[in-house]
Amino acid sequence: MNIPNDPAILLSWINTQLRDFYPSLEELCKTADVDPQSICDKLAAIGYTYDPAQNRFR
Repeated sequence: MNIPNDPAILLSWINTQLRDFYPSLEELCKTADVDPQSICDKLAAIGYTYDPAQNRFR
């Protein structure tokens, strides 16, 4: 699975995926074959962190 490289587009894409298809960031990352920490780091650079209770980046 190809994921967006631009952080702002990644934020929108990943939150949509989490909302519509995946119960957790870990499940999404397994399917996409990406490291969850790399996603968290990229989105932290623009001020977002993963909220597991809401299953989204805020």
